[in-house]
Amino acid sequence: MRRVLALCAVAGIASSVLAMPAFARPAAPVSASPAPGYYVIRWDNTGICQVWNEQLHYKPLQWGPSTYKVVSKPVPTFTAASDIQIKLRAERRCAL
Repeated sequence: MRRVLALCAVAGIASSVLAMPAFARPAAPVSASPAPGYYVIRWDNTGICQVWNEQLHYKPLQWGPSTYKVVSKPVPTFTAASDIQIKLRAERRCAL
């Protein structure tokens, strides 16, 4: 039983290491003014707000009872989006 568990753990780690380069993208060239890349979304079923990056190849997964709404304008940095998220929490518009 221990061998099977160890084999599964090694297989999981190996598959995650091999899959990581598939998700990596080359760094974008630095420009004079950064393009908006982050915004805050709010999940309807839990009220949790989350910072989302527009440069990801996929959108947040919506299934059944879990839907989201964009609650902020796009901002250029993660820090700015995080500040918006903290402000929404202070106003009690977000649960977490």
